[in-house]
Amino acid sequence: MIKVNLLPSRKAAKKTSASDPSAKQMFLGVAAIVAMGAAIFLLVDRPKRARLTDVRHANDALNSSIADKKRQLVGYDDMKKSWEEANKRAAAIDRLMQNKVIPANALHELSRILTLQGPTMSEQMTSLVATDANKRFESDWDGKHVWVFSFVDLNGGFRLDGGAQSESDVTQLSKRLAASVYFYDINPAGGERVADAQNSVNYYRFTITGRIAY
Repeated sequence: MIKVNLLPSRKAAKKTSASDPSAKQMFLGVAAIVAMGAAIFLLVDRPKRARLTDVRHANDALNSSIADKKRQLVGYDDMKKSWEEANKRAAAIDRLMQNKVIPANALHELSRILTLQGPTMSEQMTSLVATDANKRFESDWDGKHVWVFSFVDLNGGFRLDGGAQSESDVTQLSKRLAASVYFYDINPAGGERVADAQNSVNYYRFTITGRIAY
């Protein structure tokens, strides 16, 4: 009996599958996508990541440098403030020297009064300051609260113009001048609150008159 095999052979099926155009196109498409992904990673993503890492390292180095500078500048504000105060005092002394000649002992006494050294007092005045509330002054008053614009000799009298943080600072200065053996007839001649727009500060501008004991 003759047998007829109607099923396709396996070899024929494999050959058909291998020669299928759609399979080739799919393979080429997948390969193209993989190649494109690799190219993007190598040419775009990797350089950007490397650049980001470099920027982070640079930023860390900059922050470290800033921290070092801040440590080096500790106390700078205090030094700057002291320098500015010294300049103000130097400028005040220059203005005083440009005015009429004033006895050196009077200027020296004024400098004592503006520090914690206090005025030079007689025994009688020392006793009065200790017992009379009207003549008593605060021993811990800070003379830096007052600055002198001018100190002019007026034929035996004087006129002192200056600025102060408050009116109470003018009172403390006046009491010290009155207690000193170098000055007498002390008279605070009034003052006013002034706004200094240039330096953005408010202060009390005052005038004190009196006489110098030659």
